[in-house]
Amino acid sequence: MYIYHLSHIDLDGYGCQYLSQKCFSNILSYNANYGPEVKSRLEEIITAIKRQQFLNGDTHDEHIILITDLNLTTKEANWLEREAMEVGAKIQLLDHHGSGEKTAAQFAWYKLDTSKSATLITYEWLQQHHNFDPNNDYATIVKAINAIDIWLAEDELFEFGKVGLGMISGAREVNRTLFPQEDRALKLSLIEAMKNYVTKEDAHIALDDALHQLKKDFFKQQHNNTKDNLVALYVTNLLTQDKQRLTIDYRGYKGLLGYNLGNTSILGNTFLVENPDYDFYMDINFRGNFSLRSNNKLDVSKMAAEIGNGGGHPNASGGKIKEYKDSFVYSEIKNFVQNHIEEKTQ
Repeated sequence: MYIYHLSHIDLDGYGCQYLSQKCFSNILSYNANYGPEVKSRLEEIITAIKRQQFLNGDTHDEHIILITDLNLTTKEANWLEREAMEVGAKIQLLDHHGSGEKTAAQFAWYKLDTSKSATLITYEWLQQHHNFDPNNDYATIVKAINAIDIWLAEDELFEFGKVGLGMISGAREVNRTLFPQEDRALKLSLIEAMKNYVTKEDAHIALDDALHQLKKDFFKQQHNNTKDNLVALYVTNLLTQDKQRLTIDYRGYKGLLGYNLGNTSILGNTFLVENPDYDFYMDINFRGNFSLRSNNKLDVSKMAAEIGNGGGHPNASGGKIKEYKDSFVYSEIKNFVQNHIEEKTQ
């Protein structure tokens, strides 16, 4: 059995995935915010199912598309049902948003319960259908997430859940578009920490006090450092490991394209020092603003002026691509930037 789990990007959404990863061994996870990103991730899932079936050489394995804490429009649900039937996959949607009521009434696989958080709905579904957590070891953390997500202000775990809510929304150290698996790993590690803190005295204060160290523990590799430096080293290592996928070209110079990473001076300079075969580093955000760094190999002020009416210093510059079109898929962002560079340098 293969599970393909799509969930939302808040505490409740990751709470669902925290439970599903504890329950299933063969599971691929995906995350989306509301809107068009949902369809984009569902397309990725259908592609992943086809790939798995091709690798296995048959279509006899059970494939389940699990969607939690996200509602679908009727059009999206019809599309998904057709695609799932084509690849022989089953669908299970577990949600609590009233906006999905019309769609839920039309599809047997669409379970809607507006009285509970998606994490609680998922927990009960896993217990009922997959014999999950017979000793109720996860019941308390589920209760905490439920309390904050549906705003049970009188619940004893409400304040603890509030800390968890901010903990996940503030976990932005790893870019979700570039490195979805590592971003998800960070957030699930924090929810694991929540579980360990939920029974402590003044648990909400204890968790809040510990958050900085919990993040440092996640990013720490061999030696301790400031959290910012640890994050920079961690992200730089990810960039280095995945540099072939992130490589772009400008007039024969080899560069790396990051997306919405920020901290360009530290990340860019660190990457270029560790990867001397690269001539420049570029980071672009969702508005088309970009930063450029070089290490005396390319005058990036000239590059910035040519591709984005920008400028700056030979080793540190920036600009903006006014025609930029953002995407939820990094490969589309990279293709747009590369095509734009080629158009401007012809």
